[in-house]
Amino acid sequence: MIQKVFSNLIDNTLRHAEGADQIRIICRETGSGLTITYEDNGPGIPHEEKKRIFDQGYGKNTGYGLFLVQEILTITRISITENGEPGKGARFEIFVPKEGYYIEK
Repeated sequence: MIQKVFSNLIDNTLRHAEGADQIRIICRETGSGLTITYEDNGPGIPHEEKKRIFDQGYGKNTGYGLFLVQEILTITRISITENGEPGKGARFEIFVPKEGYYIEK
């Protein structure tokens, strides 16, 4: 399922982030879980749209992409937020609780 999440985020960058030519994915482990950050260097998401981007039917195409991403992650107790700065790119943080993953060492 996580591949569908990243597929949607990448598709959104390609469709909506005019001028974006970079995508970064960063993983960081903390005591409470794993944070996966997805960010691009496009124009970002305007403040007035941030609260609605995960709403069903909201968006320029079908309006289901980010809604389904959030639903998929919520089912597995994983959360997603968008906290990019408008004008500096989109930035999505996916938080996986400690009991939701395993890193082989």
